Amino acid sequence: MDSLSPNIFVKSMNETIAFYKSIGFNLLMTVPAEGDEFVWAMMTNGAVTFMFQTFASLGEELPQISRTNGGSLLFYINIKGIRAFFDEVKDKVTILKGLEKAFYGPTEFSMLDNNNYVLTFAEDE
Repeated sequence: MDSLSPNIFVKSMNETIAFYKSIGFNLLMTVPAEGDEFVWAMMTNGAVTFMFQTFASLGEELPQISRTNGGSLLFYINIKGIRAFFDEVKDKVTILKGLEKAFYGPTEFSMLDNNNYVLTFAEDE
């Protein structure tokens, strides 16, 4: 195995794209390629890639994909310059856990994205 690119199901593609742009991600690709009613998007920041897809786009094909919001998972993202990144985003997002040194070593903080997924950023300082 070489990489993992989660495909995260969301209700509003436009809100999701705007949120991830606000924390430094770039929009790489969408389906359809043009317009404003996207059903899928790929966004990247460095070596981190997320794919986002609307529930409606796979609802009939994969009816097991159903939930109200968020998920029972956490995305753990290694980052360089965590303190500067925290200062950049802290007033734009919902911070769940502020910057702190974890007992196992890294400095971390956690936030919610606009779909109630938990993103934890970490750096071995």
